Parts: sequence; C-alpha cells; structure tokens
Amino acid sequence: MILTSRRCCMLMTDCYAVFGDPIQHSRSPWIHRQFAAATGQDIDYQPIHAPAHRFVELLQDFHEGGGQGANITLPLKEIAALQCDSLSAAAHRAGAANTLLRRGASWHGDNTDGSGWMADLARLDCSPAGRRVLILGAGGAARGILGPLLESRPARVHIANRNPERALELALRFRTLGVVESGPWLPPADEFDLIVHASAAAHAGTPVQFPPLRVASGAVAYDLSYGAAARPFLDYAASLGVQARHDGLGMLVEQAADAFALWRGIRPETGSVLAQLRAQVGA
Repeated sequence: MILTSRRCCMLMTDCYAVFGDPIQHSRSPWIHRQFAAATGQDIDYQPIHAPAHRFVELLQDFHEGGGQGANITLPLKEIAALQCDSLSAAAHRAGAANTLLRRGASWHGDNTDGSGWMADLARLDCSPAGRRVLILGAGGAARGILGPLLESRPARVHIANRNPERALELALRFRTLGVVESGPWLPPADEFDLIVHASAAAHAGTPVQFPPLRVASGAVAYDLSYGAAARPFLDYAASLGVQARHDGLGMLVEQAADAFALWRGIRPETGSVLAQLRAQVGA
C-alpha cells in the first residue's frame, strides 16, 4: 500500500515512512520491517508517493498525523533538508537529507548515504583510500557520499555531470575536505580506479549515454542504484573490461540501518537482511 493521506499512523505504534517519486518499487518498507522484528521494535513503516511539487504538503500532513521519522529518496533529498529546523554535520555539508527525525514540533535532518556507502565498500573490501575516483552525476546521491569519500583520502576525485555548473557547485561545497575536480559529462582522458554512477537518469526510464572512460587495471564500478536502474551502467562497465561491478543494494541496507539507529537507538545487524534482499532482487 502506498500512502498519500494524513492519518497514516496506527494508535500506540510509532509511524515512519519513505517519501519519493517513484516509490512503488522501494525496498525500504521491507527492510525496516525486518529490522524492527529483529530488534523487537514496534513500528509502522509505509511508502508515501510524493511528487516534488507536493512533498512539503505531504510531509506536513505526515508530521501532523504523528509521524516520528522518515527516509527521503529521489528526487527530494535537497528539498527535505530545507524543511528541517536542524541538520547534522553530514546533512548540512551535503545540503541534502535522506533521514528525518522528529524533534518536538520540528524535523531534524541527517544524511546516512555516505556512512551507508562506506560500510558497503568495507564489506566489499574496497577502500577508496589512494584511489582515483570518478563520480558520474552531481545530484543528491553524490552529495551524500562526497564527505565520507574525501575523508577516506582518495588520490583524486573528479565529478562529471551533464550540467557542469552543478558539478562545480558541488566541488566548491566540499573543497575544505580535499581537492575535488569537476567538469562536463565527458571526463578527463585519464585512468580511474573507482567509477561511481550517481546519476538518477536510469530511474526515469530514459536511455543513458555514458561517456567514454579509461579504467585502470583492477578498477571497480559501483552504481548507487540497484535492480534495473543499475543495470545499464554495470553493463557498460562490463563492456570496458571492469570485473568488479557492484550495485547499491548493500548501501541501501547499510544506510537504512544507520537511519534505524537514529530513530530507535539500536543498529540492527545487516548481513542477513542483505542476503535475503539479494535473493529477492537478484544479482
């Protein structure tokens, strides 16, 4: 069931939701129900379809209905940050929030995308430290991962985006953490060790034309999306000879665990949930 109405919370049960557009294929409700069962937490968690032009209204309805917290996905993370009276350091730095926590009459915003991504990279034994990193895309997802990425001390980070001004704005936002290069969708003719696809184009069902890339021996390709949305980039990476290719399913589970910990004060185990989810979604 996808909720769009105000009174979504069950009596005596804390209510949480995920807002996005599209939202019908979101795995977040299933993930958080598994977390709740494993940790003995009594919560209700539902998807809410929120086109960008209605998000503020729907979030207010959710708040008035007793909502205690929310996850925010495409394309609402930057808008969500603007609705918060307070932000964590990660959300403030990114200018985007993927997790909202009710504090009295207001929202506190956080961003667990970066911590979730780094946790998944650790699981994959793929530290960005010392690597030459290319990020394709400069939207909310890229904003969320850049801080933890730069803190891991990569050798180089380059952001390529169809709108180079947006890539430049992002590079300038994070310049205090390290040197970040930016440019158009056609990146420099250099080799990269870690190529990260952070564009949302595939979610819209639009065919994606990826730029020509040079990849180093032993390079890793990572799409922050999962399922069908990740397939075009991972197939393209395969055509370039990249052997290590990963979608963002692990990141999804890890960032959800971080959000759950913010809400409930306990971080659930993620390995079994990821294994079950992988069996559902496929490789």
